[in-house]
Parts: sequence; structure tokens; C-alpha cells
Amino acid sequence: MEREPLRERVPLRERVALGPWGPLGVAVDPMTWRALPYLLASFPIGVAVFVGLVFALPVSVAFMVGWVGIPLLVITIVAWRGVAMLERRFVRLAFGRRIPDPYRPRPRRGVFDHLLWLLGDPATWKDLAYLLVLVPLGFAEFVVLLVLGPTSAALLALPFLELFGDGALVIVDRLEVESIPEALPWTLLGLVLFVFLLYAIRGMAWVHGTVAGMLLGGAEEDRLRRRAEHLRASRARGVDAAEAERRRIERDLHDGAQQRLLSVALDLGRAEAKFTEDPELARQLLASAREGTRAAIAELRDLARGIYPAILTDRGLDAALSALAARAPVRVEVSVEFTDRPPPAVESIAYFIVSETLTNMAKHAQATEASVRVSRQGDRVVVEVADNGIGGATAVPGGGLAGLADRAATIDGVVLVDSPSGGPTAIRAELPVTW
Repeated sequence: MEREPLRERVPLRERVALGPWGPLGVAVDPMTWRALPYLLASFPIGVAVFVGLVFALPVSVAFMVGWVGIPLLVITIVAWRGVAMLERRFVRLAFGRRIPDPYRPRPRRGVFDHLLWLLGDPATWKDLAYLLVLVPLGFAEFVVLLVLGPTSAALLALPFLELFGDGALVIVDRLEVESIPEALPWTLLGLVLFVFLLYAIRGMAWVHGTVAGMLLGGAEEDRLRRRAEHLRASRARGVDAAEAERRRIERDLHDGAQQRLLSVALDLGRAEAKFTEDPELARQLLASAREGTRAAIAELRDLARGIYPAILTDRGLDAALSALAARAPVRVEVSVEFTDRPPPAVESIAYFIVSETLTNMAKHAQATEASVRVSRQGDRVVVEVADNGIGGATAVPGGGLAGLADRAATIDGVVLVDSPSGGPTAIRAELPVTW
């Protein structure tokens, strides 16, 4: 399966994605229950890591005099960076927050260069700070869950315990519950504590995710630098795509319409020379010139459609994609699920993504049917093209799929290709409406 992401899909600032905050929404949201196991496990994990650091760091420093401590220190640093990398993945699974690895690029060679890379990277020491903070943070989370969880569960279960029990139930010293009506107020308190527990999980998840983002993520300057580098790369790809498109138009004009028009001019010249002495041959040459003119006009029309189809300007993306589907050699289902037209650049790129994909499908996929779906998701237009062909599509430099990637990169878009051998093929493009 080939996937070709065009850019690092990470906003400059992220929030913990934990869904709705209403009582019912908190209770039914799967993210709440995904956060709970991690919050329970973070304290034991933090203790285990802390014990390992407390043992490894002093031993490494103690043996530093004999140079034996340097390999031990390197192993220790690599180990805590590895744990920090796992923590980033756990935070993403538990809280829905994606924290990219902020490490500097690794040097290609040299033991001393690698050592400087490990020790000089600020992310190394921020990872260590997070692992040390994980102990008190995890302890607080563990205590809150340990107190509220069993307490609310026991109070909610009081009526059932009273119903099936043998005698009075003792809540605290000198406070007993001897009947179901006496248990109901405590059950109501248990329900309140349970709701409070759910909100406590949300709050602790937000705090934990924020701390993880501050210590495990890169500095804002690094993020801005990566963003600037990405924009420069996108601009370069856009320039290359425009230059490739210009060369294609020039080649098509030279090899197609220009040659046909030259042939028409020669036929007209020969017809003019034969007009008086051989009228029949002159009529044949005029007929040939007429057919050549029609072919040249058709090629120029196709070339203009390849630059920017008129139907896209006049009637929008739905009509343009429907026209593409009508010309496809197999059945294509088209669905355009938005009403407001996106910017012309987005419409153009979406159109050509579908056009190129359907062309590749007709040439290589051996598909019998395909589907095209275009929808608006927030501030992005999402284009999804799928077929039931044999798959195996890959994005190679200079190929059609790579050209789609370059087109999308001009507006900071992203294209994903999922085409396992044996099929099916699914291509998804996400195009921002502002950039």
C-alpha cells in the first residue's frame, strides 16, 4: 500500500480532541474511555521510568572518569528518548492529540557528531523533564481516579446491595443504610460523583495533554521554521508543476495542432495551384484541408479543456465532473456534497485530480466501475476517487500521481494514494479553501 502525504498535517497549535462537554456527551464519548486507561497507567509508568533514571544516570556519571560511563549515558539518553516517543503515541491514542517528534535531523556519520546531536538537542532534555514530571502528574491522576471511581461505583450499587444483602450496610462509622429508600439519596450522590468523575477525566486529560504538548513537542520557533520550510518546498513544487504544464502545452501545440495547420496550409496551396488545370484534385485537396481544420480545432478544444475547462467556469464542479464521468469508459458515480462554490484554484485542482485519476483507471486499473465524491469538511474540500480495479498504483517522479501531488502542493494541499496490489484503489485529496 502506497501513501504519499504531501505535507506534515500538524497545525501550529492543537487542542486535546475530546469531543462534546455536556454530561451525556462526556458519558458516551469514546474518547473519555480511551483516556481513562492511560490516566490510570501513567503513574506506574512514571514510577518505573523514574526508578530506571535514578539508577542509570548516577551510574553513568560515576563511571564517566574511566570513559565507560559515556556509552552508558548514550544508552540511557536513547532509552528515555524512546520512552518519550512512545508517550507521544500514547497521548495521541488516549487524548487525540498528535505531537510530532521534535528532534533535530540526525547526522549521517561520525560518533562524535552523534554524541553532540544527542546532547545538544533541546528536545532530549525536554523529554527528560517530561518523564520526571510524569511521576507527580500521574500520582495526582491516579489518586483522583482511585478515590472517585470506587466511591461512585459503591454508592450507585447501594440499592442492589441492600436488595440482595442480608443486613444493614455501613457507609461510615455510625451511619448505616437499612432499606432501599435510605439508599436512594446515597445513590443520587454516587451519580453526582460519577458525573464529576467524567469531568475530572476530561480535565486531567486536558492538563496532561497540555503538559505533554509543552514538553514533548517542539518549540514554537521550530514549528514555524518547519512550516516555512514546508511552504518553500510547496512553492518550489508549484513552480515545477507550472513549468511542466507549460512544456506540455508547448509540446501539444507543436506536435498536434501546429502540424495539422501546416498540413492544411500545404493542401490549400496545392489546391490553389491545381484549381484551373485539375479541378477534381483541387476539390480533394480542399476536402482534405477541411478535415485537417476540423481535427486541428478539435485538438485546440481539447488543449483548452486541459488548461481550464469552460464548463467548470460556467456551471461549477458538479457539472464538470459529471461531464468527465460521462466520457469515462466505465460507469462512474459522482457525488458533489456542497452548495457554495470553492475558490477557482480549488475547483481546478479538484477537477484535474479526478480527470487524471479516471484516465489512469481507464489505462491501467482494469476497473469496471468507479466513484467520485467531493465534500466540504470544515475549511477543506475533500476529493475521494475509488475504483474496483487491480490496484498497484504508485506515485513515481514524473508520473501522473506525482503530478497530482505537485498540483495540490501549490495550495498547501495533501494527496493520499491507497492502492494495494490486487485492488481496490482509493485516492483522497484534501484541499484547503484558504492558504
